[in-house]
Amino acid sequence: MTAKQLAQYLSVNERTVLKLVAEGALPGVKVGSQWRFRKAMVDTWLDDQSLGVTPRYVAGPSLASSTDTPVLDLAACFRPEHALTDLTSQTKTGAIEELAGWASRLGVVRDRTWFTGALVERENVLPGATGHGVAFLHTLRRHPEQIVRPFLLVGRSQRGIDFDALDGAPTHVVCVLGLRFDAPALPWLGPLSHALTSEPVQRALLAAPDARAMHEVVLRAAGPATATATATATATVPATATAPMTAAVTATARHRRPPRRAKARRSR
Repeated sequence: MTAKQLAQYLSVNERTVLKLVAEGALPGVKVGSQWRFRKAMVDTWLDDQSLGVTPRYVAGPSLASSTDTPVLDLAACFRPEHALTDLTSQTKTGAIEELAGWASRLGVVRDRTWFTGALVERENVLPGATGHGVAFLHTLRRHPEQIVRPFLLVGRSQRGIDFDALDGAPTHVVCVLGLRFDAPALPWLGPLSHALTSEPVQRALLAAPDARAMHEVVLRAAGPATATATATATATVPATATAPMTAAVTATARHRRPPRRAKARRSR
């Protein structure tokens, strides 16, 4: 699409489109002196905004403001056992497979292979790592037949993973969001995604001694309303979630390389 076509698609003026893409907020490619846009990337960008993963740049209906829209509480979809203390994979595809396997073991997805492929598909359209050491992953579309219940997984890597982040730096915190429907409002997701990029919150998350401590850090980061849920969290943390941690973070920014397409390995 051209800038003019995209402006019509988004119901904004062309100047707004050019401003957003120049600021790096809107995904686009410059061909000569003209900007070009892929509809799939734009739709994914809009999906991130509707969920609250990224700030809302284009005006649209607010899900949270509707009295008929159910609100999905963070404490209901993020439990202590949803925190993975040590991602061992050093590649984007490996980390996705590791997190998809964790979701399968928790029983929140029906098919591990499907979930891996769905996350990879979305990554190949628009990477979920926007920089500052954090990546938010989710599927392109909602799949009620595959998602058992809504969930949030948070995995951490002390050494960092090359997730093709926009700033070229390693990713240390990887969040995976699984939703059954488009409808639920997630008022905590915007504050959480912003808070996780801050140095104090990220240091606290990486220094947490176990999964339960990670769970508390995430709830506090999402806001005071969700922090109270730590007092009533009774879920049992799997033994594998409390593995000994490695040394402190050595996050050194690397030169940006051309993005690589993630590949899902076939299960044997």
